Amino acid sequence: MTAPIKILICEDSEDDALLAATRLRRGGVELDYERVEDADTAREALRARTPDLVISDYWMPGFGAEDALELVQASGLDLPFILVSGRIGEESAAALMRAGAHDFVLKDQPARLVEVVRRELRQAEHRREWRAAEATRRLSEQRFRLFADHSPDVMFRYRLHPVEEVEYLSPAAQAVFGRDPRELCGDPERLFGLAAPEDQAALRAAWHSPNPRPLVVRWPRPEGGDAWTEQRAVALRDEDGRVITVEGILRDITDRVRADHQRDALQQQLRQAERLESMGRLAGGIAHDFNNLLAVILGHTDLALGELPADSPHRPGLELIRTLSERGAGLTRQLLVFSRQEPLRPEILDANAVVAETERVLRGAIGEDVEFVTRAAPDLRPIRIDRSELERLLLNLVSNARRAMPSGGRLVIETGNVEPDGESGEDGAEPSGPMVRLSVSDTGTGMPDQVRKHAFEPYFTTDASAGTGLGLSSAYGVVKAAGGEISLSSEPDRGTVVRIDLPAVECPAESGRAEEPAPEDGRGQTLLVVEDDDAVRDLVCLMAGRNGYRTISVAAPQDALRIYTESADSIDALLTDLVMSGMSGIELANAVRAVDHTLPVLLMSGYAAGTLPGDQPLPAGMALLHKPFTTSALLTAIGEVLAGAERR
Repeated sequence: MTAPIKILICEDSEDDALLAATRLRRGGVELDYERVEDADTAREALRARTPDLVISDYWMPGFGAEDALELVQASGLDLPFILVSGRIGEESAAALMRAGAHDFVLKDQPARLVEVVRRELRQAEHRREWRAAEATRRLSEQRFRLFADHSPDVMFRYRLHPVEEVEYLSPAAQAVFGRDPRELCGDPERLFGLAAPEDQAALRAAWHSPNPRPLVVRWPRPEGGDAWTEQRAVALRDEDGRVITVEGILRDITDRVRADHQRDALQQQLRQAERLESMGRLAGGIAHDFNNLLAVILGHTDLALGELPADSPHRPGLELIRTLSERGAGLTRQLLVFSRQEPLRPEILDANAVVAETERVLRGAIGEDVEFVTRAAPDLRPIRIDRSELERLLLNLVSNARRAMPSGGRLVIETGNVEPDGESGEDGAEPSGPMVRLSVSDTGTGMPDQVRKHAFEPYFTTDASAGTGLGLSSAYGVVKAAGGEISLSSEPDRGTVVRIDLPAVECPAESGRAEEPAPEDGRGQTLLVVEDDDAVRDLVCLMAGRNGYRTISVAAPQDALRIYTESADSIDALLTDLVMSGMSGIELANAVRAVDHTLPVLLMSGYAAGTLPGDQPLPAGMALLHKPFTTSALLTAIGEVLAGAERR
């Protein structure tokens, strides 16, 4: 269980401090706080009970925000400092930001405080991780320098006249080059030929130069891997000034080079993680607003279709609008899937249908210079897996295949059934039961054995500019979590094949839009409808009102809480949007259930990631309806939560 964060609040009002702490807890921030209102108490708190974050009012008698900020800076602690005030001017706030404050929040904007605190805590954690990584790197370099100072370097002597030859290599050459130094003396090509091809010319030039400069050379080792040396050399001349010999040392810097590569890789991974996080937030905002628009379009279309006769000339057009609205909802969901913002919802699927439905996105990911072929096996068994994970898995594999074919090629996605006594995987193990195989093959560059063996390891990538190296390792985790197996075969210049075997299930797959059963009409029950989008709120009230329910329409969750408190006995259920300003739907539901813990609650949202309490199921009597939805889906969901309350 994660320990609560510790917050130091510099505030002379106990009520204001308690209000800030309450707002943060409602926003999901687990915290313990300590309030101080003078410099001595603040200094002691910083020294004895180091907080994770400091919140300060701008003005307190004898102790202002400037004083609090100076104390934090003098302590040497890297603590986020957030100014909270109800009467600070822009110039004063800007001055404090220049002095080192991380952000400021007006007291009449309590919702922003949660966002700012979460952001500053994340950034502080990133800074701590970066410092830890830097400390690890510096320690690695210090250990290497200590080792190098106490270990013999490779000493060499290279004669140019009267004949060119390697006269001497010290015994340390055995450890660096993996060869007996005596075998490398004599013909210079024996030694030059061991260097990496791209470094051989520079090494020859350095050993023929009157002023040899420092030179880093890569040496591929016979047993695999590389050694790196840094050269320090001097030229010796004869009495006529002619260079006759070059002498020096080759210092093993392999550890330092690897540390630099690891640091660069870590920085790249951090930048990629920040980009993914930003993309996820953007996708969530777009999905929420776009699904509200689609909910209104689809909802009113559904209502209109319900009133038209079957032979109406307007029905085909409205049915087309409904189909396109549903397709738009699918595209919005794919946006969330590919930005990792869609919560897991395992379901029974037809893999052929998933491949077909995502083919438009996959084709757009590879471009026109790659021939894209899908081969769907007939009578394919259903599988059970989260649709978003399967779609993301396909996108990862297709993206990898596309990068392996920079000049174009052929990409094939194929499905098939695998029997228990059928084909075995690369490891020789046969499937324990009926399986469904998805394979993605390409005609790209392929990979050698030493690369293929590490392909499923986290952060292993042959192209650092293309991503984090998490694609295949993520695919491995998804497949294993679903009880399946994943294997890879590849040869240089002959392409790659990735095979995924997932357990087949007996139940029929959920494909297409199932015909929704006709729900029962209401019996005059009163629904409190809370939605900050006017069009969506009016639509929900219209759908419910036409089918036997009374509705009370409210835009703001705070107003809804007041109305419910005053009229709890007359309200039969709460219908609320999940994502709203000032108070989320789950917070509102918890508040009204503090009055009546049996009240049925229907949450509505087109974007639920990060807004529900972890992966735990919703409490009894609560349900989640995803936008956009039809009248039948809404009425069915209302009927289910009301029926659940009656059974209790």
